[in-house]
Amino acid sequence: MRIAVDHTTHYVFSGPVSRGLQRLRLTPKGSAGQRVLEWKMEFDGAQLQVEYDDPNNNHVSLISFDTGTREVTIRCHGMIDTNDQSGIIGRHSGFMPMWQFLEQTDLTRTGAKMRGLVSSLTTEANPLATLHGLSASIRERVEYASGYTDSSTTAEGVLALGHGVCQDHAHVFIGAARSLGIPARYVSGYLYMDDRVEQDAGHAWAEAHVEGLGWVGFDISNGISPDSRYVRVATGRDYRDAAPITGITHGARDESMHVKLAVEQQRVEQ
Repeated sequence: MRIAVDHTTHYVFSGPVSRGLQRLRLTPKGSAGQRVLEWKMEFDGAQLQVEYDDPNNNHVSLISFDTGTREVTIRCHGMIDTNDQSGIIGRHSGFMPMWQFLEQTDLTRTGAKMRGLVSSLTTEANPLATLHGLSASIRERVEYASGYTDSSTTAEGVLALGHGVCQDHAHVFIGAARSLGIPARYVSGYLYMDDRVEQDAGHAWAEAHVEGLGWVGFDISNGISPDSRYVRVATGRDYRDAAPITGITHGARDESMHVKLAVEQQRVEQ
């Protein structure tokens, strides 16, 4: 499938910005089942300072805001070819050691709710079956609903609330998989939807490392393994490692942010 993405983030500040710095993880990965045909990033009110690949093999762009600006626009757009690999990414790459994906983080750390989830699972001889069972159990316990959580909500907190979004489903899955001794990581990216082009935000899911297969994806929110509709952008131990945009701003007291995202399929000429 050929997927076109056009993603714009627009900031408006209450006053002139004296300085600001942002780290962007917005460039899709070139990985198994995915080939980036073209990708461009454009900035208004900011300047590109440096680009590099981080230990998770994410491409990072560091930008600084123009002094005195009151608005900043970040636009990225391009086309990606994808193939359905039943969620299988394969061997580990990057400089992050595998043991890091067994260590819990502040966002995935276990508590009573997580231990209850893990103890309720039927552990299969095939770890892949166990992970699919885990995904289904999370969907039953955590209803997909926005407005209950934010980027700082922990997996334990999500289980207590019983509501969350894709980011929350991924964190619960990662925490539980690690509790079972299975390396797991967070994925941020895009999802082509059959019923719409315009979207409010990107998507998130999880990957677990399965012996003999390597990394395998699980979209808990949709109850499937990622297929050709998915575009992988960044991976990490949790959301903080793979967040599309993080940064700091000085000089303006308040800011508002508006996101415009379009993900659509493109015709491929034979």
